[in-house]
Amino acid sequence: MSENVVHLHKPTDPPTDDTAPTVLTVVPDGPPARPVPLWVRSGRAIKTGITHESTRATVRAAARHGLYTFNGGRIVARRAWDGRTGSRYERMIRAAEAAGNLEAAEEWEERLQRFRAARHHRRMDLLHSPVDAAKGVAVGAGMSIGALVALGVVMAINTGHVGDVITPLSATVDFIALLIRIVQIVWGPALTIGPFLALLALWSVGRKQHAAPAWALPANVRGGEGEPITPSIVVKALRDLGVPALRNAIKEMGDAGASMLGPIRIAGCGVEVDVTLPSGVATNEVQTKRRKLAENLTRHEHEVFITIPAAARTVRLWIADSGALDEPIGPSPLAMDESLTADYTKGRAPWGQDLRGDAAALSLYQRHLLITGLSNQGKTAALRALALWACLDRRVEFRIADLKGAGDWAMFDGLATVLIQGPADEQVIEATEMVEGLVEEMNRRIEIRRRDPKAVFDPLIGIVDEAQVAFMCPVKDEDGRPYGGSKAVSRYFMGVRKVHNQGRVVDVLLWEGTQDPTDQNLPKLVREGAHTRASLALGTESQARMALGDKAVDGGAAPHLLRQGLDKGTLVVASDGIEIPAGQASITVRTHYINDEQATAITDRAKALRDGVTTLHAIDRGEERDPLTDIATVLGSDTRVRTQEVITRLAALNADAYAGWSFIDLKRVLDDAGAEPYKSDGRMVVGRDRVARALANRDADGSASAE
Repeated sequence: MSENVVHLHKPTDPPTDDTAPTVLTVVPDGPPARPVPLWVRSGRAIKTGITHESTRATVRAAARHGLYTFNGGRIVARRAWDGRTGSRYERMIRAAEAAGNLEAAEEWEERLQRFRAARHHRRMDLLHSPVDAAKGVAVGAGMSIGALVALGVVMAINTGHVGDVITPLSATVDFIALLIRIVQIVWGPALTIGPFLALLALWSVGRKQHAAPAWALPANVRGGEGEPITPSIVVKALRDLGVPALRNAIKEMGDAGASMLGPIRIAGCGVEVDVTLPSGVATNEVQTKRRKLAENLTRHEHEVFITIPAAARTVRLWIADSGALDEPIGPSPLAMDESLTADYTKGRAPWGQDLRGDAAALSLYQRHLLITGLSNQGKTAALRALALWACLDRRVEFRIADLKGAGDWAMFDGLATVLIQGPADEQVIEATEMVEGLVEEMNRRIEIRRRDPKAVFDPLIGIVDEAQVAFMCPVKDEDGRPYGGSKAVSRYFMGVRKVHNQGRVVDVLLWEGTQDPTDQNLPKLVREGAHTRASLALGTESQARMALGDKAVDGGAAPHLLRQGLDKGTLVVASDGIEIPAGQASITVRTHYINDEQATAITDRAKALRDGVTTLHAIDRGEERDPLTDIATVLGSDTRVRTQEVITRLAALNADAYAGWSFIDLKRVLDDAGAEPYKSDGRMVVGRDRVARALANRDADGSASAE
C-alpha cells in the first residue's frame, strides 16, 4: 500500500539545474504597495491639468479678451451716451461742488445750458427737415435730369443723331443699376463680416483701456513695469488709499475725479502733479499712506515723494519712472573740469542733482552746516565734496578734525592749517581745542570789527567729522571739566555753541558730520544752530526730526524712508542756501561721489592756488613758546607770506600764545630780530629769508656768548 504525502507548503527552493543561469530575486521587506485607485489618479491628473501654467495662461487670455470686448462695448456706449446727453456736464458740476470749487461749477452749468439750447434747436429743425429734404430731392432730381438732357442735346447737335439726346440720361441709369448690383453682391458678406468687425473694434477699445481685472492682464501690465502715469491712474490710486472721506468724494465726482489734479508735468526722471484734496480730507492723511499710494501707482515706496506746496489743501506728488532712482547720476563737475574755481561769497558748490534731474548747488556763505545719517551711507563723502569745492577759493582756511581717522581727509594735508585724525581721546581733546581756537579767532575778529565796522575777513571753516565721538567723550581736563557731553560744563559743546552764536558774522564757520543722531550724541541746541541741515538715511521719524527739524518733516521731508544701503549719497536738505521749490521745506539731493583719487587731484589744484600751507597735526598746549622760531615754522617753504596770514597761522599753531596777536605784536618781534616786514605788491609781507637769517644770527650770537 503506497503512502501519499501531502505537502502543506510549496517548496521555496527551485529545482537544481546546473545548466540554468542563476537568477537573483529581490523580495521586499514589507507587504506590496496597494494600487492607487483610479479615481485618485484621475483627480490628480485633473488637478495637474487645471493648475498647470499653460491652462492658467489660457484661462486668463480667454477671460481677458472676452472682457476686453464686453467692457469695450460699455465704454463705447458710455461715450455715445455722453455725446448725446448732458451727463458729462452734470458729472463735472458734481465734481466741482464736491471739491468746493463753485466757480468751476458755475462754468460747467453754463456750458450745460448752452448744450441743451443747441440740442433743442437741432430737434426743432428736425420737424421741418422731411419737407425740406423732399423739396431738395425733387429740385435736385429735376436739375440733374435737365442737365443730362441739355448735355444730350449738345451731343445730338454735334453728331447729327437725334438718339444721342437721351445718351447721358441712359448712361446715368446704367451707372445707378451697376451700383445697385454691387450693393447686392457685397451686402450678403457685409452682413456676415460686419458684426465681427464691430466686435474687433470694441475689443480694440477695451484693450487700449486695459478693461479687464488685474488677474487677467498680461504679466508686464500686472506688474506695472513701464506703465505711464495718467490722471485716471492717479485718481484710482487716491480712491483706493483707504481714506473714507476721500473715497466718498471721488465716488460722488464719478469719472470726473481728475478735476482734483493739476497738469501732470515731466520732472526729471519722473512726473509731478498737484492734487487738490476735497473738503474734509487733510494733507497728512495722504502723507502717512505713502507706501500704499506708491503701491497703488505700481511703484516702490522710495519712488514716490509727497510734499506740501503753498496752496491750501494740496499735496504735490513726485512719481519716479520705475527703476530710475537706482541709476547713478554721473561724476561731479569738480572731477571733470580742471578749470573750475570757487567763490565762497557768491558761488554755489555743485553737490549733485535733485529728483527732477536738475543740478543742485549749495551756497556755503556764512552758513553753519550739519550732515547726519546712519553709518556707511555717504556722510563723509557728501561733507568732503563741499570742502573740495570751497578749497578752490584760495581765501578759505580749513581746520579739520577727522575723528574717524580712516584717512578720508588725508588729502587736505598741506592745505588745512590743522588736520587731526583719529578716534582716541587724545584726538577728541585736540578737536575740542581746535574748536576753542575758532572761538578765540572769532572773538579777535569781532573786536577788530568793533573798531572798524568795514573790516573784511577771510573765511575760516572748522570741520569736525564724526562729531558724535566728541560729544560722547568722558575725559575731563585738569579742572574737572568734561570735554564731551551736552551740558554747559562741556568744553566741546560750549565751543560749538559759541561759534554758532556769533561766528557767522565774521566768517568763522563750523561744519559737523555725525552718525545716528540722538539727544546724547547731538544735543538739541547744537543741531538747531546749523543753517544748513542735511540727512541721509535714518532709522526713525524721531531721528529725522532731530536731523532736519519738525517743520521740514511736517512738510514732507522723510530721510527715515530712504533705503539703508541702497540710497547711499541721497540727502534730504533743509536750507536757504539751496534752491527749494516754492512752498516746500526741503529738497532731496542725490550727491555726486568723488573718490579719494579724484579728491587728491582737486586738493593738488587747490594747493597750486596758494602760497603753501603748513599743516599742524597736533595742537600744542602750554609749553614755552619762541615767537621767532614759531614764525619760521608757520612760514614753511613759502618765500613770503602776508602778515595777516602769518598771524592766522600762529593762532592755529598755538591759540593760547598767539590768539590775541595783532600786527603790532608781530612787527615788534620781527623788528627786534632784524627781520622787519616789508611791502610786496602793495601788501605787507614777512620774508622767509629774513627770518632765517635772523635766527642764524641769533644762534651765532648765542654761541659766541656761551664761549
